[in-house]
This record gives sequence, structure tokens and C-alpha cells, in this order.
Amino acid sequence: MSQTDPELLLQELGGWDWDLCRRELPVVLPRLLSMYQESEDWTEHIHNAYMANVMLPLKIKYLICFCLRQFFLSSGVLRILTEMFLPHISLADLEQTFFSKVLPKTLQLFDNLMYELSSEAKGLTSQNTELCSTVRNLLQTMVQLLETLTGCVRYVCTLQECVPLERIRTLPSSVLYVIKNTFTHCKDSESVYCGHLHLIADLLQAMFKETYSLQKQLMELLDMISIGSASAEDNITDMVSVIHTVLEICSVISNMDHALHANTWKFIIKQSLKHHSLLQCHLNHSDILSGLCKDTLLSFHSCLQLAEQMKMSEIQEGTDLRLFQKTVKLCRFFANSLVHYTKEFLSFFSDLCSELHQLFLQIYSKFPPSLYAPEISEVHRDEISRVFLVALDPLINQLLPFSPFMEQVLSEKLGLPPEQQLPQCLLLITIMDKLSSQPEEVQTLWNAGKSLSLFSALFFSFQQCSGELSFPVCLPEVISTGQPAVPITLYHYVCVHLCSFIASTLPSHFSQLEYALLDAVLGSSMITSLLAMDSWCFLARYGTAELCAHHVVVIARLIKSWPSDCYRVSALGVLLRRMLFLMAPDHQAKFAHKFFPEEEENLAVWQHISLKALNPDLRKRAARQLCVAGLAQCRRWLNSRRALGELRPVNTALSVLLAAYNFAGDTLEAELQASILGVLGQFWTFLQAKQVSDEPRLQQTLCLLLHLLEFFIQALDAQLITRVFALQSSLFQMDPPDHVRLAMVDFLSSMGKVFIPQETQRQVVPQLSCLFASLLADQTWLIHQHALEAFTHFAETRQVEETTEARTERMKQERITCSAQFMKMAGELESTGEPLAKRACHPPSEEQYKSAIGTMEGAVEAVKLLLGKGSPPAWLAVKLEALHTAIAILRDSVR
Repeated sequence: MSQTDPELLLQELGGWDWDLCRRELPVVLPRLLSMYQESEDWTEHIHNAYMANVMLPLKIKYLICFCLRQFFLSSGVLRILTEMFLPHISLADLEQTFFSKVLPKTLQLFDNLMYELSSEAKGLTSQNTELCSTVRNLLQTMVQLLETLTGCVRYVCTLQECVPLERIRTLPSSVLYVIKNTFTHCKDSESVYCGHLHLIADLLQAMFKETYSLQKQLMELLDMISIGSASAEDNITDMVSVIHTVLEICSVISNMDHALHANTWKFIIKQSLKHHSLLQCHLNHSDILSGLCKDTLLSFHSCLQLAEQMKMSEIQEGTDLRLFQKTVKLCRFFANSLVHYTKEFLSFFSDLCSELHQLFLQIYSKFPPSLYAPEISEVHRDEISRVFLVALDPLINQLLPFSPFMEQVLSEKLGLPPEQQLPQCLLLITIMDKLSSQPEEVQTLWNAGKSLSLFSALFFSFQQCSGELSFPVCLPEVISTGQPAVPITLYHYVCVHLCSFIASTLPSHFSQLEYALLDAVLGSSMITSLLAMDSWCFLARYGTAELCAHHVVVIARLIKSWPSDCYRVSALGVLLRRMLFLMAPDHQAKFAHKFFPEEEENLAVWQHISLKALNPDLRKRAARQLCVAGLAQCRRWLNSRRALGELRPVNTALSVLLAAYNFAGDTLEAELQASILGVLGQFWTFLQAKQVSDEPRLQQTLCLLLHLLEFFIQALDAQLITRVFALQSSLFQMDPPDHVRLAMVDFLSSMGKVFIPQETQRQVVPQLSCLFASLLADQTWLIHQHALEAFTHFAETRQVEETTEARTERMKQERITCSAQFMKMAGELESTGEPLAKRACHPPSEEQYKSAIGTMEGAVEAVKLLLGKGSPPAWLAVKLEALHTAIAILRDSVR
């Protein structure tokens, strides 16, 4: 055996057989280990060569040759050690005799190889064949090194079924170091090789595949590792280090290979669960959970991108589809991994719940029906939902009993961006759907916890979804059992699920429910207030009659305690009006007794109530009592100094009168109605346009008076009609607010039923036409629409009345003619021979002429408005000319 030349020694050893290696192991192994460990460090040679007084090209050539020789020698020694002598070392001696001495030098060799590769790759070109050959030789050496390590790990796997970690302590960490850095080199190859990958692509691919094999073999070995139930601290530390290093590898390979990525994560989860009791307090759960969430989102976004590309290209098959399906399955794998890991280590997630919360929000912010989701086909959306989201759903079940997650989700300081408001709302709905099947302590955690209750959080979140409510966003929902899901609006969806949750709410949590409902009803968001009202009415119907009656009394007392012009009272009034319909008849009677209608202090409550909700007897009695109390209040103010500051109770009284007439006006005695009309007329004697324009409370008074006059429209005298139109015309010149204009529109609509005396028409008709024209030209769409409807109703009412008069007159004429014919026939039978005298034909009345002319004027005003809004059709000019000729003929006939 050669004692001097290492290369000759390696050649000699290469011819040894198995038995010779086993016999000579005690002698040769120390020599080989010494040779391997003491191989020259070429760092010094590199430094000396550069400092030597020789030309640079010669320096480079010397360095390349020297380095390659050292690489080949070291890798040759390592291969001899692992292939020929390692199999003869017992498991008990592996760490001390072999791994602890060989692997540190192997890592040094690996680092030097990587350094040389990175250095030489910078100058790689197709023209520089010598450098290209050098790089390829280095890559080939790297592949051989990886093959040697794979063989080494494979051999350990054959020793026994369970391998104690302390027997191979150095091996896992060393191999993982090589794997991590090799994958990193492959990942960065585009930048490392400066666009010349085609020159070394085959060897780079071979290096990747060999690294893949090495990792797979190492994971097989680590599955066999035993660290015992009471292992030494070093074993625990080593195993934790292994898992954390594999986690770092995951971040490197996340975009390189789906199968490799999934298998690497599978190893982390498996080992963490396998050694749960020993490692749970030592693992970095934050990094593992963050990595899982990050890779889940990356895979999910890849799914969406592929689905969006297929939607845009209208290609639903081929490579993209197969890749999409693989990526969806990878998402499912990550979802299942999260579920398994969370189940075992949830108690360590106290500070990590924001990660999980954000995971749900970010997923649902990019998935339909989110306004921020990419456009994908329904087929792909269903597949993502069926494969991935269904797998993720159990994670919420696991998190429900966890107090830190509850505090995170219900926090008042989330500060979510717009795209995450709908996901937050949908997450809360999902939690609500699941809570009913949870133990009482879990329901208490969410409904009566330290922070917001789940009810309050949902109302707050719903309020932030203004864009989705306006669009509106639709979600699938099964309306009838056994039927397919149909799309419904977000409002409908939330209302259905909230009511379902209310039905399952424990009685001990009703105080939180009532607080949330009341707070939402009184809030500034109208749509949220409406949702709370709908939910409250469901509670009133679903709950006991006593509960409904109790809530009605509470709401009535709140209304009574606040000023009537407070905006909160309006919302409570709507709720009270709806809930009174849901009360039992005996409870309605008790309510009327508790809030006696004839007591003026209770008018503030009754002004919001629909008497239609009461039974006929109670309705009639309450209407009369309200009118008596309202009249007394109005007369008291009219007979006083009429201070505007005291108008609030007057407006309340007028509101009560309006409520009585809306639903029970036909039950009131004629004498009482006459008294009411008389009082209403007194208000018009002092109302002035300027005063009404300046005083909001007086504006409310005017609106109530106009609405009340609609019920007496056919009983108004000429003087009152004149005053009403004079005030409206003057007020309109001062640009009144929208609610006053709407009241004017409603009043004008009812004027079609009014007979206006001739002496009054000259004043009223021009004002009526002017008001209609101005309201129809209003720029506010709501007023314009109401004005169109009012004008249509006005014209139809007038036309019906005129048609009725004309028909009556025609029937009279026909009756006269028929009678004359019958008499003529009778005379002929009697042979009198004398013609019967014809009865005089009655001429048209003046009222008929006025009605016809009024219709013509209204039609002219309507055409003017249409012309002001756009270009007329081509035939209009011809038609107007024909009408002009017809009017001229009529004028001449009158003359």
C-alpha cells in the first residue's frame, strides 16, 4: 500500500474486494480519514498564486488546474470511505468513528465547490470553451458528491428499523445544509449563470434531481429516527434544528416543484406530530404557521391566476387545466396540514391568531363574490370551493374554543382595508352558523366575551360593506330544502343567517343580543338599522308573546323619553310600528291602557303607530281618543301666543291626527271631522312663506298640514284653496328643502279630485300649472320621479271625471231619443198622423269647456318639459303644425 502518493493509494484501494476492506479497516480507515481531513486547503494556494510575480492568465490557469485536482482527490477519498469502508462500521461507532470526522470536511469541500461555481459562472460564455469545460467539471463533481451523500444516507437506512439520533447526530444537519444550499443555487441559476444556462442545463438538472433524491432518502431515514420519551436535551435540540432547517428549505423550493414542496411540508408536519410531547415547547411555531399560511396563499393565488388565464383565453382543457387541478390539490394539502398542525399545537398560538385571521380574509378577498376577485369561470370557482375551501373549513371549528382567536376576530381596532370588509362579514357569518352546535361555554365566549359580542361585530362589519350592498353582491343560498342554491343579495344572505343564529341563541345571551340590536337600530347607517329591525321583528315572531310585548313597551318608553325631532326616534318609530303588528291582541289592549291615547304625553308614541295593527274596536276607540287629544293640543297653541319654540308638541299632535286619518278616518264622526278641518284652516291664516322658509319646525308643520288636507280635499272651500296655493307658490320661489317639495307633490296629486269654483280658477289654475312645471323640472331624481307620478295621477283623475260627465250627458240624450222613437212608434200604431215634437238638445256646460281647456294646457306644459330634456322626434313639428291649424279653426268658429 502506497505511503506517499494519495492518488496511487486510491487506485490501489479501488481494486480491493469486500472482505479485504473489512479485514484492513482498522489500519486503512485512520489513514484515509487523516488523508481526507488533512487535504490541502487551496485558499492559501489561491492567495500565493495571485501574489506571485507571474502573468494573470497563467495564474488563472494554475488555479483552475489546482482546484480541480483537489476537488477530484477529495471526492475520490470520500467515495472510497463511504462505498468501501462505511458498510463495515457498526451503528454504535458511526457517529464517533466516521460522521464526526468525515462530514465537517465534506461541508468544507461543498462550500469550496459552490464558491468556485459562483466565481467561474460569472464569466461563462459559449466562446470560452475552457471555462465552460471547467464549470461543467465542477458541476459533475458536485453531482458525484451528492450521489456519495445519498449512498451514505441509504446505507444507514438499512441498518435497523429504529435508529437512535445520537448515533448519527452529525449526519442530518450536514446533509440538510447541502440540500438547502444546492436548491438555492438551482433557484438562483438564472442570475448566477448570466443567461447561459443552456451551456450547463443538463448538469444543473442532474444536480437538482440528485438533491431531490438525497432529500427523499434523508426523510426516509429521519422517519426511522428515535429520540426516546425522555431523551437528552441534545437530541431534542438536534431534532428541532432539523425541522427548522427543513422549514427553511420549504421557503426555497416553494415555486420549484409541487410534489417536492408538498412532501417537504408533509415531513415537517409528520415529525412535529410524531415527537409532539418532546418538541412542542421547543418548536418555533410562529415560523411554521407563518410558512404554512404563506405557502397556502401562494398556491391559492396561483390557482386564481391559472383560472383567470383560462377564462380570458376561453381554453378549458390542456396543460393549464392539469396544472390548475394540481395546484388546487396542493391548496387542499396545505389546508389539511394547517388543520392537523393547529389541532395539536393550538395552545401555542396565542400570539399567532392574526396570521390565521388574515389567512381567511385574504383568501375570501380574492374569491367570488368579492368585488376584488379576478374574473374566473363558474366551473373553476366551484372546484376551488369544493376541493380547497371545504378542506379549510374545519380549521374554523378548531379555532372557535380558542379565546385569543375570538379576541382577534372581534377586535374593535382591526383597521381592515376595503377589500377585507366583506370577508370579515362572511367570516363572522360562518362562525355564527357553527356556534349553535358548539358547547355552551364556547357560545358564551363569542356572545358574552370581553370585547364586542358576535352580534355587535356583525352589525359593525355589515355597515362597512357599503360597496357590496350597493352593487349588489350576490351569494348562493338554499332557500328550500332539496332545492339547488340560488343567488341572493348580501343583505338577504346576512339577514337569513343572522335570524337563524338568533333562533339558536341561549336565553342567557339575550342581553347581548338586545344591546346589539338596539345599538344598530340607533346607529347612523340606515341599511344596518333596517337589518337590525328585520332581525328584531324575527325575534318578536319567533320568541314568546310576552317577549314581544316587553320589547314594544321598552321601545315606546325610549321614544317617549327623547325629543321627537331626534333622528334616533325616527328609527325607533319605524320599529315600533312594525312590532305592534306582531303583538297578541290582549297585549295590544294592555299597551293602549299603559300608553293611554287621550293623554297628551303619550302622543309622541302614538304618532309612530299604525292603527291598522289594532283590532277594529280598539282601532276605532284609539283613533277617536287620539283626535280628541290632538285637537286639544292644536287649539291650545292656536289660542296662545303661537310661539315657534312651542311647535314640537303641535307637530306631534298633527302627526297623531295624520296617523288616525291614515288608518281609521272612516270611523270618525262627522262632527269630529268638521272640528279637525276647522282647526286645520286656522293654521293657514297665519302661515307666511318667509317664516316657513327660515324655520325647520314650521316646515314640518306645513308638510303635516298638506298631508292632512289631502283627506279633506273635496271639502275645502275656495278661500282655503286659494291660501294653500298662494303659500306654496310663494314658498317655492325661496327654494324649499326636498321634504317640503315632496309634500307639495303629494298634495298636487290629490287636486285632480277637486272642483275649483270659477271665481277661484283664475288664481289657482296658473299656480297649479306653474308648480307642476317646476316640480317636473326638478334636478333631484326623487322629486322628479314623484312629480311624474303625481302629474300622471292628477291627469288620470281629471280625465276619469270628465269622461264620466260626458258619458252621463250622452246617456241622457240617448234616453230622450229612444223615448221619442217609442212615442213615434206608438203614435203610428194609433194612426194619429202627427209627428212627435223633438225634445231640446242640451248645450255643453261651461264646466265641460273649462275641463277640456285645462287638459289642453296640461298637455302643452308636458310637451314643453319633454323638449327641454332632449331632441324631439322628426314627426313632432308636423303634428304641432296640424294642431296649430286645428286650434285656429276652433278660434274662428268661436268668433
